[in-house]
Amino acid sequence: MHIGFIGLGKMGVAMARNLAKAGHRVSAWNRSPVTEVIDDVDLVASPAEAFQAEAVFTMLSDDASIRQVVLEADLLAHAPSGCVHVVTSTISTAFADELARAHEAAGVAYVSAPVFGRPDVAAAGALNVVAAGRPEAIARVEPLFDVIGQKTWVMGEDPKQANAAKIGGNMMISMAIEAMAEGLLLTGAHGVKPEAFLELMTGTLFGSRAYQSYAPKIASGDFTPGFRMTLGLKDLRLATEAAQAAGRPTPMLDAVATQMEGAVEAGLGDKDWSAVTAFTRGLKGA
Repeated sequence: MHIGFIGLGKMGVAMARNLAKAGHRVSAWNRSPVTEVIDDVDLVASPAEAFQAEAVFTMLSDDASIRQVVLEADLLAHAPSGCVHVVTSTISTAFADELARAHEAAGVAYVSAPVFGRPDVAAAGALNVVAAGRPEAIARVEPLFDVIGQKTWVMGEDPKQANAAKIGGNMMISMAIEAMAEGLLLTGAHGVKPEAFLELMTGTLFGSRAYQSYAPKIASGDFTPGFRMTLGLKDLRLATEAAQAAGRPTPMLDAVATQMEGAVEAGLGDKDWSAVTAFTRGLKGA
């Protein structure tokens, strides 16, 4: 299949590379110059060129970048017949609705498919793909999801349902991270070593992937970014907006978002979002 790919950050590069390795023809574009070699991926000069494909993946950072690159450039009006546009970015539910309307008006199939997984998971082709859209559109691109991910989780036919699920999931991960930070505050005050406490928790009551993935980073203080805190804070703001639009209270989300805002203001925005634990614990030099 001929695949267009827009957005070659760490996640996008890994996904595009895996699609090319699987034998697909991949035409890719990035907003800034690409400095690394991406085997078998054809770099094109514009997003309009990338959109001339049977399926187009967009992996851009936020609503504004997708609006600028796709909607304001009117790419949908020039998409080839039968094209399916797959937006893998974490975007707001409101913008997902706007995209759905724009695609409907242009006669272009639209699947919202944000993913769970850091760049190393993307490189291994082991992402979890959270998809929503019309069943026939999902069916056409599901073989591509099988290349980039270990499983596709279909949330419904309304694209924003996938975005709500992804935002809700990221919100819960941030809560798990903050829970570990506060657990370490309490136990550390009584002389318990961080690694001992986190090993106990991840080996007993909290043996889930979110805890197991972030506990080693928190214990070691290695906050090399897998998911930058500025992006994590963006997602918490999306969660807040979605909850407010639905009239739902989110006291835990409000507390965690306040902590992350403080960590970003303290200069930790370019660290992994688990570095919020250092801010919560009052550690220096994170």
